[in-house]
Amino acid sequence: MGLETASYISELVDTNPVVGDPVGEGDDHLRLIKTVLQTQFSGLSGTTAVTSSEAELNYNNITTLGTAEASKVVTTDGSSVTNFADKVVQQPEIKDYAETVYAGGNSSTAVTLDETNGNVQTFTMTGNCTFTMPSGSGLQAGTSMTLILTQDGTGSNTGAFTSVLWAGGTAPTLTTTATTGIDILTFYTFNGGASPVWYGFASGLAMA
Repeated sequence: MGLETASYISELVDTNPVVGDPVGEGDDHLRLIKTVLQTQFSGLSGTTAVTSSEAELNYNNITTLGTAEASKVVTTDGSSVTNFADKVVQQPEIKDYAETVYAGGNSSTAVTLDETNGNVQTFTMTGNCTFTMPSGSGLQAGTSMTLILTQDGTGSNTGAFTSVLWAGGTAPTLTTTATTGIDILTFYTFNGGASPVWYGFASGLAMA
């Protein structure tokens, strides 16, 4: 009689039972299969049916440990961007955290800010610029944004911001020193929605 010893599916011999085994000995094979299934799937101890399809189970099949892949439980695109699509990530412990820094380039006289470019953005002030703060239904309550503004070689460029409330009702005056004038401004919105109100703070003026 061809009967292997096995605890896991990979140990089963698919050529058993061999031709000529007595039919009455088939119970040994059935008991072996039951033992293997219960051992291999020991976590399925409840009475609720597993309804995941083959494709859904394969979402967990990440070929390289520690990576994320398209169409898996944790997905990423070709640029290694993992998108949670504004879903809640609850109670994480994040180590070595960083934010994307978006280099906005020269400000000219008008810039419409977009938080999807990154929550930290840098601009060179090349004119008296009005910054239009992000708005719209895609903007989440609790969004923050940090701007790092550097004067160009001319200097004396001013900045204005739409839909921002400042401490004391007065916006900070940007540093006007040519080339070396660096200011850091931080903004928060707590309501999101189509017409958000942002709260602005001068995190650091005349950084030197």
